[in-house]
Amino acid sequence: MNATNKKIIIAPLNWGLGHATRCVPIINALLENEFTPIIASDGIALEFLKQEFPNLEYLILPTYNISYHRNLKLGLLLQIPQILKSVRKEKKVIDNFIKANKEVVGIISDNRFGVRSKLVPSVYITHQVNVLSGNTTSLTSYFHQKIIKKFDECWVPDNENSQFSGKLSSTKRNLNGKFIGVLSRFKKEVLKQEIDVLVILSGPEPNRTFLENKLISEFKNNSRNIVFVLGKVESEQKIWTSENIIFYNYLLSDELQKIMNSSKIVVCRSGYSSIMDLAVLQKKVFLIPTENQYEQLYLADFLEENRFAPFSNIANFSKEKISEIENYKGLKVAENRLNSQLFSLFQRK
Repeated sequence: MNATNKKIIIAPLNWGLGHATRCVPIINALLENEFTPIIASDGIALEFLKQEFPNLEYLILPTYNISYHRNLKLGLLLQIPQILKSVRKEKKVIDNFIKANKEVVGIISDNRFGVRSKLVPSVYITHQVNVLSGNTTSLTSYFHQKIIKKFDECWVPDNENSQFSGKLSSTKRNLNGKFIGVLSRFKKEVLKQEIDVLVILSGPEPNRTFLENKLISEFKNNSRNIVFVLGKVESEQKIWTSENIIFYNYLLSDELQKIMNSSKIVVCRSGYSSIMDLAVLQKKVFLIPTENQYEQLYLADFLEENRFAPFSNIANFSKEKISEIENYKGLKVAENRLNSQLFSLFQRK
């Protein structure tokens, strides 16, 4: 088979934009190593990657349709039948696609349980080997690790010492795990710091909108230069100004990289993909974890404890709190290039 005809299915979970954005450097690395990525997802994750890579082939997968519930554990418990149904459907879609496309030599799934196949080597990407859920953490971690074991390899986007993911990625179980380094679509640039505060919103609704409304009310009538990127992927990009704030509905990677590099301070969720991006860009950041989401609460607490960044919950946030950033060292990591040896798994006959 011709090297350039070797296709890899890459499938991020549609849960906010984090899973999709961290697949960008993997897609670029696949292209550099003469593989042809097939992007498989649904919703805004798929829409985002279509705009980033307009020339690639796409495969629409069944949606998991996960929604937030005030009680996250109860909410997820109630949605398990729907999730399992979607997992079975996507597994069928993937197998049918591989049978019809003999050029497919591998699968990379970012937290999509059913995107795997016995027909080709399958990789699972996660920084949450352990799934925090309060007093049911051991149970949720056990089931997640059981899913991970169904894949040939598990790639953890962090450095060997779990520098940014902490106990989320630490385990003594053999899960064929590989730490692949910090994943970010961005590169550090030395630009003039023209933006005083950059607010980046992300994540599923309605929490994204709650945070948007809270932060707009905090920052309006502020003398500083404030920019909001709303994280709303729509059919066309928009920019507008209201009082002292410049708004973008969303930005593609190149534009967002420039704006982030031009910012003194970033305010955002403590989602893991955001943390990796900010570390590569070596930014000072103030974090606001999503309520009732154990992973984000843990990450915010972990980064504060290690003096990387302060955080606040949404109810207690005020623009004055941002000054706490001065007492923290900020996020910083060397730029990571994926080792081409990672893809040797897909060279199997």
